[in-house]
Amino acid sequence: MKKLLTLLMLAGVFTFSATAQEFSDSDAATDSAAVDSAQTEEVYEEPVEEIAEIVAPVEEEAPSKGFHQVVKEQFIDGGPTFMGIVLACLILGLAIAIERIIHLNMASTNTKKLLTDVEDALNAGGADAAKEVCRNTRGPVASIFTQGLMRMSEGVEMVEKSIIAYGSVEMGKLERGMIWISLFISLAPMLGFMGTVIGMIEAFDAIAEAGDVSPALVASGIKVALLTTVGGLIVAVILQLFYNYLVSKVDSIVNSMEDASISLVDLLVKHNLSK
Repeated sequence: MKKLLTLLMLAGVFTFSATAQEFSDSDAATDSAAVDSAQTEEVYEEPVEEIAEIVAPVEEEAPSKGFHQVVKEQFIDGGPTFMGIVLACLILGLAIAIERIIHLNMASTNTKKLLTDVEDALNAGGADAAKEVCRNTRGPVASIFTQGLMRMSEGVEMVEKSIIAYGSVEMGKLERGMIWISLFISLAPMLGFMGTVIGMIEAFDAIAEAGDVSPALVASGIKVALLTTVGGLIVAVILQLFYNYLVSKVDSIVNSMEDASISLVDLLVKHNLSK
């Protein structure tokens, strides 16, 4: 009986110790899992935030405005009254300048070839043949030659006077319309400055009504003033370039007319002496 009780007690002790060992192992595993989970959260917390920042949609930048759109907006901000007048000056000035450029290019003549043709015509058919050659040639030089040949029978002095008188007429034709371009060159900046003064007056009126100097009130009036000034100056610069080109072109044609006229007089003198 005592042996049986001893065996039962030993079996109970072994069973209790095994169960306690299992419980201790389970708790240790649970604590280890908790520690591993905490470390995993710490390790992956920062990469997740970085991935979220990468995956987050990037805000699209506003498309850049084109030159035409910027000019249009600035024109509207400058006010339609003065900016419209300045634009009209630019359009009219460019129209006259383009017409003058076409006219002056058509008025250019190869004077050396014309003198050679006139000399050949004089030697072959006389004054009438030479006048016919000049009539079939366009340009102020040919017109001056025609007037000189028409006075050929009256002597060389009359030829010179006719050339000088008709040369002044042709010069006036070449310079026609130039005064309008000069007017627009002067008018455009003055209109811009007038818009500047009016914009400043509006800015001070807004300050007086508000009773306080607000940057927004002052900025709007000053912006209008500056835009009208810039518009007028841009128009003046563009038209000034065309005007200078036209003046140089007229001077070149006038010099050709003078040289050709002197050569024509010498040619007529030589032709009269050869008779």
